[in-house]
Amino acid sequence: MTQKKNQLISVAGFLLAVIILFSCNLKGNKQANESLNDSLTVAEPVLKYGLPVDSFIIKDGKIEPNQHLSSILSNFGVGFGTIDKIAKSCKHVFDVRKIRSGHNYSVFHKQDSTETPHYFVYENSTTDYYVFELFDSLRVYRGEKEVQVRQVRACGEIETSLWNTMIDNNLDPMLAIKLSDIFAWTIDFFAIQRGDRFRVIYDELYVDSSLVGIGDIYAVQFDHFGDANYAFRFFQDERFDYFDETGVSLRKAFLKAPLDFYRISSRFSYSRLHPVLRIRRPHLGVDYAAPKGTPVMSIGDGIVTERAYQKGGGGNFVKIKHNSVYTTLYMHLSGFGKGITPGTRVKQKQVIGYVGSTGLSTGPHLDFRVFKNGKPIDPLTVEAPPVEPVKQENLPFYNTLKDSLLTELHKISWYEMLAVTE
Repeated sequence: MTQKKNQLISVAGFLLAVIILFSCNLKGNKQANESLNDSLTVAEPVLKYGLPVDSFIIKDGKIEPNQHLSSILSNFGVGFGTIDKIAKSCKHVFDVRKIRSGHNYSVFHKQDSTETPHYFVYENSTTDYYVFELFDSLRVYRGEKEVQVRQVRACGEIETSLWNTMIDNNLDPMLAIKLSDIFAWTIDFFAIQRGDRFRVIYDELYVDSSLVGIGDIYAVQFDHFGDANYAFRFFQDERFDYFDETGVSLRKAFLKAPLDFYRISSRFSYSRLHPVLRIRRPHLGVDYAAPKGTPVMSIGDGIVTERAYQKGGGGNFVKIKHNSVYTTLYMHLSGFGKGITPGTRVKQKQVIGYVGSTGLSTGPHLDFRVFKNGKPIDPLTVEAPPVEPVKQENLPFYNTLKDSLLTELHKISWYEMLAVTE
């Protein structure tokens, strides 16, 4: 009995030893495999325009004036027959006649003695590009660079102009254009003054670590003549729009001005010294001094009633009837917007012409006039009703969003620029 017991103990000990050895072996194999897997991990290829950099010799360049696809590719040894096939086959994707000087391009060559070009890449903008395959099917396709979005909180105080304030605060000057668009119906940006200030929460867009543009603007406070003007971005009726702190839309029936930014050179008056005739007579409009060719926009929806030339007076002009009450007149234009003819329906902010100096004029400017019930009125005093406010059923959600954004806006110090946040 004792001998049998000893035999059982010996067998059990043997089995335990086998189990321990087996488990150790498994653990060792697992660690070895993990180590092997780590050593076999393949580094991800570096890509440029979606193509592996290590597989090609890449030559970068910039399109020169009067340079075309044929001259570029022929310089790299691509035959004219191939170039012709590419130009014809890619029309539905990209018209090679639209290649513009100043844009970047890259040519990808095979890493061999012939350095045969395999790809030509044309940067159409800061974000999108076109890849031309120079072999086999001669395919052309569009690609997009990855855009990184960074949220920014910023503020500034006007010293000379909104544009210069952006530059002084190391902000993209295009932010000035964006803000003027948002408040186009409520703030006259020709009348902003020293001491006006703003704070804003918005997105900046980056490609390859370079700033390429302004993204969404979520909330703005713009203090003008001591009054705080707010704008909050909100989605309603299948579109994003801006509303004030009470839910009233910032969009109105009319814009404050028919063009962006430039200065007022002459105001509405019943007795103005005419700069050409040197006599006093009524000037029943507002003159906006601006460079020739500056786009002129319709201040509201309407129908073009006249597009003509007035010799010795308004030069090229456009007249628009907005409703049964208001009509607007735009004079001294250098040219007309596309499709602007009598009877044409126009939308608010649609370009209807360009600043010029036609007719009786001393220099490039827009003479802008507004008529109410057929009588001229001062364009700077026009009051226009807003479009639809935040709907009643959307107000609870809007107020929650607005309160949150308002809290974040008020955290931005007037005297200290806040850092960019991811």
